[in-house]
Amino acid sequence: MSTLFFKRFLKRPFRIASIVPSSKALVERVASKMDFSQPRVITEYGPGEGVHSREIARRMTPDSHLLLFELDLASARDLKRQFADDPRVDVIHGDAASLPFELKRRGIASCDYILSGIPFSILKIEKKRALLRKTYDALAPGSSFIIYQVTNELKQHATLFEHAESEYFLQNIPPMFITVFHKTPSLHSRERRTPELKSVSGLVGVGADGSA
Repeated sequence: MSTLFFKRFLKRPFRIASIVPSSKALVERVASKMDFSQPRVITEYGPGEGVHSREIARRMTPDSHLLLFELDLASARDLKRQFADDPRVDVIHGDAASLPFELKRRGIASCDYILSGIPFSILKIEKKRALLRKTYDALAPGSSFIIYQVTNELKQHATLFEHAESEYFLQNIPPMFITVFHKTPSLHSRERRTPELKSVSGLVGVGADGSA
């Protein structure tokens, strides 16, 4: 565990899902829920140290795009340093609720995957439901919202999603529920489109390896 991660935990213990970053086994299992065989637009809420971010970037195609929303300033700076030489990765120091704005100003129509480790259980119900709505709306039909959480209480709130599947992953401290929420393909878009990247003017974004 890095000094930065430990300091973040001490500073905001209720915003971070675990005192240690995700295990290599958890990172690999979460990444296995995504299809990297073609260009993707992927968003991560609360990347923290970037353990999941690095694995996603390693697997992504050269023309994919990764947006990282990190609320903690020190972590956001560290992430920008880590990915300074990777034009596919954008680090946004701000709340994940600004996702619609950040997509719009980059000319991105939708995401193929949204990943989150932020502890949804601590969010007020209004904020939780609002973020779930924005997450659902930002996903392309046939895409997925993937979470890793200590509890699985989000399933009772994420009713916008037509289908969800969970597993309890023991190879992590603490053990985590990995849940994949699926947005059903629409009748008119059975084939997943790769969003065009072009500039538009724009707006702003919850964060951590669990921060909210």
